[in-house]
Order: sequence, then C-alpha cells, then structure tokens
Amino acid sequence: MHLFCTSLVLCVLSACHMITSTCDGLLTSEDAEFCKGELKLIYPDLVIDECLIIPQRIREKISKEWGSPQVQLPSADEEKKYTLLMVDPDAPSRKKPSRAYWRHWLLADIKGEALKTGDVRGIELSAYTRPTPPQGTGLHRYQFLVFEQPEGQTMSLSPQEKSSLGNWDPQAFVQRFGLAGPVASLQFLTQNHKD
Repeated sequence: MHLFCTSLVLCVLSACHMITSTCDGLLTSEDAEFCKGELKLIYPDLVIDECLIIPQRIREKISKEWGSPQVQLPSADEEKKYTLLMVDPDAPSRKKPSRAYWRHWLLADIKGEALKTGDVRGIELSAYTRPTPPQGTGLHRYQFLVFEQPEGQTMSLSPQEKSSLGNWDPQAFVQRFGLAGPVASLQFLTQNHKD
C-alpha cells in the first residue's frame, strides 16, 4: 500500500508555507524537507519513501505488531559500508523533548550491496524498538539517517550511551567515528494509536 500526498500553499499574513497533506494530517514544510535521497522503508502493509504522517488505521500495527522495516537505498555504493540511525527527537513530546534523542535503532557495518536491495544486516549496536509514543503526547518524528562509514572504522557505544536510550547525542556519535553524510534521510510522524 502506498499513500500519496497532495501539496498546497498556505498563506497567512503574507507568509506562505508549503504543506504536504496525507489522508490523516498535515506535514509542515520543515517536516517534509527532512527527507533527502532515495531511502525507502518497507513494512508489511506500508512502503514509506517520502516524509508522511502514519494514518490512524496503521498506527497500532507499527507500534505493536510489526518489527523492523526493510531499509533500501538504491543509490548505495556496493563497495562501501554504511551506518543506520533511527531516532525520536520528540521524546517524551515534541513540546517538551527532555529525553531527545531517543535511540530506536543503530546498525553499523551495513554492506552497500545489501542496502541497495533492502536486506540490511550489520552490527546491531542498538536493537530495533518500535515507535510507541506515550498517550497524549501528540505526533512524534521517527527519523532514519544513513551515513557512509569510513574504511576500517570499528564503531561502538560508550558505557554511558549503553546505559540509556534517551538523551543520546547522535551528532557526537557521528563526529566521533567520522561518518559522512547523512547520505539519505527519511522520517515519518505518528502518535499513540489510542489518541
């Protein structure tokens, strides 16, 4: 199933903003612009290849039933290795992100040839955790970023990083290991399925 979006220009007090509409809500231009490259997430009943808001009817599946998505980047260089980060910058809520960035998934040493086909395997530094926004906290952004990994680099989390998924500093991790990019990024927004 592929959702398609329409765009409209909203002008308020002579300031115009491009808004992408899904069947279940509106993306701000800032949220829509996050998506770069050809990154694709493939869940059992949902293919995400652009920034979007997860429809209400899918929210329970993505937070309770489905495991990690297939991740595909057709432009990946077969000779290189990549690192994949999945984070929630809105923990516990977008208005008060006191636990941002919440680390949902961290894979290193993904072979480019596997990333091209969507068969990502690598060293799992953080196991996949489903998007489960707390009730009443509104929409959360779940961001997927792919970085090119330098040759011969062995990545790991520090003891402090391993002790908590919340308050993680992805930028410090990227700088510590000299990761290039992101070469592609994608996000979806969802909220608690009971809201």
